[in-house]
Amino acid sequence: MADTQQVDAKAERTVARLAQRISAFSKAHGGAEGQVAYIGERGARIVLVGEDGGWGDVVAPTYAIAEQAVAKAGITVHEAFDGEFAAKVKTGPYEWKRMAGIQLGG
Repeated sequence: MADTQQVDAKAERTVARLAQRISAFSKAHGGAEGQVAYIGERGARIVLVGEDGGWGDVVAPTYAIAEQAVAKAGITVHEAFDGEFAAKVKTGPYEWKRMAGIQLGG
């Protein structure tokens, strides 16, 4: 019984920490929206897109914790990273150079 309570308390702290990071991102970018993607044993990736086009991500240890974190942060969550949501992302020279490097094997 005590082990379950410890796991629950740890999960709650993780949710709170992730929600705080999501909220800080949202505040810094004039608001934010997100999308949660399962990434296998590593957990889930929360992709964040700010109202100003800035973007970033955080990784949660489980999909359930990721869902709880975005709910606690109060951001809009999309089912997929496409359409109008994806179009909000602004990329700069760094991203384009990095993408070209990947295509060119660099």
